[in-house]
Amino acid sequence: MSRARTFADLATASEAGSLASPNMIINGDMSVAQRISASTGQSSSGIKVIDQFHYIHSGGGTSDISQSSTAPDGFKNSLKIECNSADSSLGATEVVGIRQHIEAQHCQSLLYGTSSAKTTTLSFHVRSKQTGTYAVNLFLDDDSRQFTKTYTISSADTWEKKTITFVGDTTGVIEDDNGKGLEITWWLRAGSTYTGGDAMSGYEAFANGDYAVGHAVDFLDDAANEFYLTGVQLEIGEVATPYKHEYFGDNLKRCQRYYCKSTPYGTAPGHGQDGTTNCVSIDMASNLMRTDRFFFPTSMRAAPTVTCHAQGGVSGSGTGQWAGYISTTWTHFAFSGGNTTTEGFCGSGSSIAGSQDGYAYWTHANWEATAELG
Repeated sequence: MSRARTFADLATASEAGSLASPNMIINGDMSVAQRISASTGQSSSGIKVIDQFHYIHSGGGTSDISQSSTAPDGFKNSLKIECNSADSSLGATEVVGIRQHIEAQHCQSLLYGTSSAKTTTLSFHVRSKQTGTYAVNLFLDDDSRQFTKTYTISSADTWEKKTITFVGDTTGVIEDDNGKGLEITWWLRAGSTYTGGDAMSGYEAFANGDYAVGHAVDFLDDAANEFYLTGVQLEIGEVATPYKHEYFGDNLKRCQRYYCKSTPYGTAPGHGQDGTTNCVSIDMASNLMRTDRFFFPTSMRAAPTVTCHAQGGVSGSGTGQWAGYISTTWTHFAFSGGNTTTEGFCGSGSSIAGSQDGYAYWTHANWEATAELG
């Protein structure tokens, strides 16, 4: 193949959406799930399965969340939410949704707060057992402003691509820092407190009634309900371009800015796993044990919270501990992240029972580090 032909092929691939892109969404193809592959009976908010996508829940009922292989053409995975236990009585302040936070310094090209504020287009593939009108909300954390629009799912159990355009905000400012910039929420359930406002044509100061205005579907009204989402892309402009796929490794690295772990991909961190971080620890006296420095796979958004887990098979061990080898026996000792920066941490904890000041000991465990935006 000639060099000219190679470049031509690359250009064609780029136009088809297969190379790196200006997509502001991280992990929009739902391919990265570092923690676990499924979480059942959820009734609280937080990231449960798919990296960067938070599950939002307030009120009754529960949901199962998983990384699914059910996906439209061109995609391998989707985020699947199933109603686990129904709640037929929707309270005024009850909600269920899916949310991604976009880091503020990654939003600066939007030029919000200026006369040149950019229009953005959100596109995604969705599938649901429930037809009807759904709401999507964009929220500016710094100035507490929002813009809610709706889309319609026309056919049950059928993949549909949706495209929604949002005019830029000439008033609200997104600070140039590593905090929350813009958050996007796909509502699946919303009580009257959040749906009683008026239809919006642009960003406005936050008001409860506009948060999910127009949303008319209750995801938790039937235990058979399912909702799938993938191919999420937010880009500058008034037209949705084809989804820009990334290499898995590049996508994983973007996710690791907010969460990473020592266990292999596909293995959930936690007590009972074999130790994946092996090192020599030194008894520094005064009941203090210190390790070498561990480095994260990429620079994290902020100095993370580090949680350590001891290996299985060590009596009394658990979360917040490591295992140490002394006098031919493995034993547990309290251990946590110390001297933590965006680049790594040093293990720090109490001395192993029976250790001697100034001596080095073989220790191991596994750890996870989180610097999530909310």
